[in-house]
Amino acid sequence: MKLTRASLAILTLALLPVLSAFAGGIDQLKIFLADTKTASATFSQVVVSKSGKKQVSSGTMAFVRPDKFRWSYETPYQQLLVSDGVKLWSYDKDLEQVTVKKLGDAMGAAIGSSPAALLAGDGAIEKNFTLTERGVVDGIAIVDAVPKGKDTTFASMRIGFVDNLPRLMEVRDNFGQVTTLSFTTFTRNPALPASTFKFVPPKGVDVVGDSGRGG
Repeated sequence: MKLTRASLAILTLALLPVLSAFAGGIDQLKIFLADTKTASATFSQVVVSKSGKKQVSSGTMAFVRPDKFRWSYETPYQQLLVSDGVKLWSYDKDLEQVTVKKLGDAMGAAIGSSPAALLAGDGAIEKNFTLTERGVVDGIAIVDAVPKGKDTTFASMRIGFVDNLPRLMEVRDNFGQVTTLSFTTFTRNPALPASTFKFVPPKGVDVVGDSGRGG
């Protein structure tokens, strides 16, 4: 039976979800970087030190490319990282302290403490990382990313994708600590107000660093 052009188009559209499901981790990473300009998500995080000590936390994150992100830890302690694209603000509520740095100077530290810095970057991941496919585990396509430069704060990163969206990130730093993030929800290209990426230090807190004013 000869298929018409219309039939072929319908068949192609029907197969797109299937083809996406079989895409490798690197292909899904490239699609994510190309198609995702903004995002919001909820996450749980487990940090395991070299000695085996474990710390569990959870929170929310959002980003707008390039370089604007908000990473909020809500439990067990409230901490906040906000980048306005120029400066990185780090607020520890319990310590009543805000640290602010120029984003370019702080980017290595930001990546080490918050993978949002990678997710919100300019998308040129292959310029800075060597990517390796690691197959599919429990329906999640895995890709490993190793920094090409030697001045980063972490040794390697592993990202898992489902339907072209990240579901997990694992960061191994240079001191043997492993941070694993599981995204419980992930929304692609939501409308995010500009205020999401602005930070004004609360009254009475200590401000350390480049400036005491928001971006």
